[in-house]
Amino acid sequence: MLPLLPVAHLDREFDYLVPSELDEQARPGVRVRVRFSGRLVDGYLLERIDASEHGGKLAWLDRVVSAEQVLTAEVRRLVDAVAQRYAGTRADVLRLAVPPRHAKVESEKSEPAPSPGSPEVDQGAWSAYLHGVNFLEALKGGRGPRAVWQALPGEDWCARLAELAGVVAASGRGVVLVVPDQRDLDRLVRSCESLVGAEHVVGLAAGLGPSARYRRWLASLRGTARVVVGTRASVFAPTPDLGLVVVWDDGDSSLSDPRAPYPHAREVALLRAHATGCAVVLAGHARTAEAQALVDSGWAHDLVAARDVVRARAPMITALADSDQALARDPGARAARLPAIAFGAARQALAAGAGVLVQVPRRGYIPSLACAKCRAPARCRRCNGPLSLPAAAESDGAGSPTCKWCGVADTSHRCHACGARALRAVVVGAGRTAEELGRAFAGFEVHTSGGSDVKGEIAPGPKLVVSTVGAEPVMPGGYGAALLLDGWALLGRADLRAAEETLRRWMTASALVRSHADGGQVVVVAESGLPTVQALVRWDPVWHSRAQLAERAEVGFPPAVHMAAIDGAGTAIAELLELAEVPDSAEILGPVPLPPGERLPFSDDEPEPEDVERMLIRVPRTAGLTLAKGLAEAQAIRSARRSTGPVRVQVDPLRIG
Repeated sequence: MLPLLPVAHLDREFDYLVPSELDEQARPGVRVRVRFSGRLVDGYLLERIDASEHGGKLAWLDRVVSAEQVLTAEVRRLVDAVAQRYAGTRADVLRLAVPPRHAKVESEKSEPAPSPGSPEVDQGAWSAYLHGVNFLEALKGGRGPRAVWQALPGEDWCARLAELAGVVAASGRGVVLVVPDQRDLDRLVRSCESLVGAEHVVGLAAGLGPSARYRRWLASLRGTARVVVGTRASVFAPTPDLGLVVVWDDGDSSLSDPRAPYPHAREVALLRAHATGCAVVLAGHARTAEAQALVDSGWAHDLVAARDVVRARAPMITALADSDQALARDPGARAARLPAIAFGAARQALAAGAGVLVQVPRRGYIPSLACAKCRAPARCRRCNGPLSLPAAAESDGAGSPTCKWCGVADTSHRCHACGARALRAVVVGAGRTAEELGRAFAGFEVHTSGGSDVKGEIAPGPKLVVSTVGAEPVMPGGYGAALLLDGWALLGRADLRAAEETLRRWMTASALVRSHADGGQVVVVAESGLPTVQALVRWDPVWHSRAQLAERAEVGFPPAVHMAAIDGAGTAIAELLELAEVPDSAEILGPVPLPPGERLPFSDDEPEPEDVERMLIRVPRTAGLTLAKGLAEAQAIRSARRSTGPVRVQVDPLRIG
């Protein structure tokens, strides 16, 4: 029996006696209630044995909550592997893997649908990729190929993934397709339903109500739905006889769970494929260094198109330096904050009856400000927070700048560096950009997408769509042009993954644009000589990911190594490091400040320490599990001692510092 206890030192099995009246219901994988330390707690029955090695007195199983075997043997092994990989507890992983029970839904009868027939696969689409048809044949033959698929620009990736799912489902095996967000989920579900049949497909997402989510999860468990499409937690879906698991756009940060033990859906999918031998595909328009490392190691194969095919499918991409001098000389810049080439590309697309996508880094009006003379960031005199203009400010910049942290307006701001009063926009938000474009292109519709109003699709036609990064809506038939503004704001972030993330954002937006032969153009406002810009211009994410992987290997960062980040008060971190048995090859780095925006999770009755810091432990890839085991055991000792001060342990976190 595994009781679901919130403390690390009790993450182990306990033996209980099973009353005779519960003998038939008490099967491995069912939810149970047991008495532990005088109180009833939830748990899972893991296995039945004839005799216990425990020499003391055993307590009785209190009750079987449900006879439904919700924890399958395969998912149980996966939970164990994820907890070991991320130095976590199985209780935390189970909370992510198995949704809460809904008794009424569980009592509903479900009949398995007949196996879907063989789907109609677009052989021509797959033949555009080297070994693409061979990959399909391997899936049809029941084998477990592993691939990193580089989707071409303009590719209907939902249709291609639906075809992979249909091929595997037709052979009687299960499929799990993982996507970053609800928009992608809705599109992919529609494609799968149209090809495989709605009765064979379920969509799983956290936004569903408890009953709907549990009903769909049970459809996966009982095998009534062969294809599961969902967000990050769906990678644990208990699909019987799993034949394929796919992760789309694995560089998206939303695929990393923000709750302990902070697993990434990509890594869970790889663990699952390794354990079961099922096929696995990491897919996207761009490519992460982690995916490239799998290809370089030979564990996965490349699924890419030849360079002549890429050139034929890609839009024409132009890079422009984002300089104040160039913008000041441009008539278009004064009207719409666009260089002449970008202005011309937008006008040409609109004249041809096509839409124009404008990508900006931030939402809002003028999200952040700086001194117009020395470019120093404008900070609040009260709390040192960043200043911005509220959305209600006039388009010419009138109105008092307001602190984003404390909300106090600074009516007489002076630069802390040079004393100047004038301010300028560092990054102009989507709201201001849409307003300026509406004036510059009078007579054309202007739509916005971002924040709480993210649009999944925009009807085709001559219109402007201003979107924040990651919120770009699809336009059937493709956009005629895309303008990627303020590239320096994405590239200039103090983040290990800034270049990789920027290219991913740019390529995702550019993939929505028509090919060069059909008049598609992309203008990126960034320095053309930068490697990330060159990778976009050449549409070569593989080259960029290899360069990123080589850079990280040179400086010793993941995925070339495994790295654990330990956050907490200095005394608590020191105690954990003293208790942890780390490999001899371990390197301890720090302390370093927490990444911006990061904070520790504290309980309501626990004051936040003032000296929160981060320590990093770096080990070779071969020592990753040893490091995770040492940290998990140290956390268990601290838990048993009831040590004060929370310590967060993250293995290979997305943000290192």
